[in-house]
Amino acid sequence: MTGTPAPPALTGGLFDLLGLEMPEASGDRVVVRWTVGPEHLQPVGLLHGGVHCAVVETAASVGAALWLGDRGSVVGVSNSTDFFRAAREGTALTATAAPLHRGRSQQVWAVEVVDEHGRRVARGQVRLQNLDGADRAG
Repeated sequence: MTGTPAPPALTGGLFDLLGLEMPEASGDRVVVRWTVGPEHLQPVGLLHGGVHCAVVETAASVGAALWLGDRGSVVGVSNSTDFFRAAREGTALTATAAPLHRGRSQQVWAVEVVDEHGRRVARGQVRLQNLDGADRAG
């Protein structure tokens, strides 16, 4: 199932700051792409792990929010991201998110990050709380 780009309300902020693109977004699958630039690097010239964590949570959150729709909103409550391969400036990366569990109160999404050669660079899992219209984040 092919989705459409995420609605503007689900992007902006950190998404734009990191220079991410979201060519596909649905409640079943989200794809995020970016090319590692100097703004993504830690002091020794490798992609900062925090960028992976941010992209993983962004992809999972967009998918979870699209799935929940107008029934409420979602907030991340846990993000566990593992790093397998270093990425340097100029590397094109793709993160693909898919649900592992979608329940009444929580969702769990897995996100795989691969480089342009299809090699796994990172993998994350995000647990999100579904908030109904009466709940408020924060």
